[in-house]
Amino acid sequence: RKGFTLIELLVVIAIIGLLATIVMVSLNSARLKARQSRAIGDLRSVKIALESYYSQNGSYPNSEGGAGVYDGLYTCWGDSSANWIAGLVPTYMPALPREPRNITDCDKQYIYRSNGTDYKLIYHSPEDCAGVVAKYPSLKDPVRVCWAYGFWTPNAAGF
Repeated sequence: RKGFTLIELLVVIAIIGLLATIVMVSLNSARLKARQSRAIGDLRSVKIALESYYSQNGSYPNSEGGAGVYDGLYTCWGDSSANWIAGLVPTYMPALPREPRNITDCDKQYIYRSNGTDYKLIYHSPEDCAGVVAKYPSLKDPVRVCWAYGFWTPNAAGF
């Protein structure tokens, strides 16, 4: 008789399952790297907009909640708004970015703090912070060892 035995079918199903698992793991790794690249690009774009703002206005935009707080789209530590850095949109950039996981967790966001003279722009609680900091050591937040990475002026390193 022609056909497959039950053992042969189970072996084929097991091989397909193993290949599917390998593909899914590879895709998840690629997605993580894409989110990391997007986050670094987002922060770099905001940094460029902040520097343009500074060159035209002689100061950085103040944090809306005051000099001692962090503002963001969603934040546990300051004002939350879609225009989380007042004055940048639309003159210096078309829209402020949203963190790549597209979540509303208030402690996993891009956040900004400024007293007008200095600023700190960080991605708080990102995925695989250690991997990003290993690849880009200058992004390492000296205050939040692998809770955050980003950009800041020299006097804002301690914010």
